[in-house]
Amino acid sequence: MPLYAAYGSNMDPAQMMQRAPHSPMAGSGWLVGWRLTFGAEDLTWEGALATIVEDPDSQVFAVLYDVLPEDEPTMDSWEGSELGLYKKIRLRVQTMEGGVLAWLYVLDAYEGGLPSARYLGVMADAAEAAGAPADYVADLRARPCGGIGP
Repeated sequence: MPLYAAYGSNMDPAQMMQRAPHSPMAGSGWLVGWRLTFGAEDLTWEGALATIVEDPDSQVFAVLYDVLPEDEPTMDSWEGSELGLYKKIRLRVQTMEGGVLAWLYVLDAYEGGLPSARYLGVMADAAEAAGAPADYVADLRARPCGGIGP
């Protein structure tokens, strides 16, 4: 079964249950050599959107889901794939059991811009709900933001 790695609001198991009800959480891990960043601020009314970029000195917490074929089109729709907003790539996620290959969405736009306070809060809450380390959640909550707040 294909694994999906969520690093944004889809880390939240409750949200994923709504978006992909047939696809259970399968664990968590780290995208080693990647950095969480934001981009496409000019494409949304609320601010920049989450994405990842290569960075040998960084890592990003990710939650893994076993995505069944019937849920994948809905996931693509939620992520704006048909609009060209995000594209799918496959990366290795480091888990306690070793590396696993998973697909994920990356922004098809330039890096830059600030996410809204609300969006960062949703991401931090999602990371916390998924069991991310407290320092990772704290770093998300401390990121600079702009746009619309709570």
